Amino acid sequence: MSAPGSTETLRIRAEDPSPLLEAAFRRIESATMADVPILNPALRVEAVGFTRWQDHWLGIVITPWFMNLVLVPGVSESWQSVPPGQRLFRKFPSGDFAFLGSDEAEVGEFQSCSLFSPMAQFADQASARDVAHAALAALQRAPTSAQPTIAPNDGALEDPKQAALERPMSKREFLGGVFRRG
Repeated sequence: MSAPGSTETLRIRAEDPSPLLEAAFRRIESATMADVPILNPALRVEAVGFTRWQDHWLGIVITPWFMNLVLVPGVSESWQSVPPGQRLFRKFPSGDFAFLGSDEAEVGEFQSCSLFSPMAQFADQASARDVAHAALAALQRAPTSAQPTIAPNDGALEDPKQAALERPMSKREFLGGVFRRG
């Protein structure tokens, strides 16, 4: 498969790309991940929750070795290509997230953002799927701000979390929120 920006045409997906993503990562699992010790044997490859987001397909891919947000092109006009291994920040209500360019034969060009790797903390597929759904929901929520408090000495308003709200949320903060809500 050629890298983005080459003469090959960008493959646009009019329908849910879940079956293509699952086929790609099952191939990767059998071809290059077999016998890798970080695999969680309780998990399998599954594409979860793919829906339209800003004309493209957004969802989560669960594998025995990672859980990633994945974005697949739905229209060419608004797609921003990024070469494999390079990153592009995408803005969501919950913050900005770095997506890496990827390209697999079954899917074509897509972008992914790592949420978990390795996957040892998941006891089974159902718990991984629950976290994936919670992460997708949390991604679309703006961070909640702390209520200002009155400082005892001068009566001025203080907002201890304001500094955190003025910068993009870290992945650790985002995932912490997913687990608190999930």
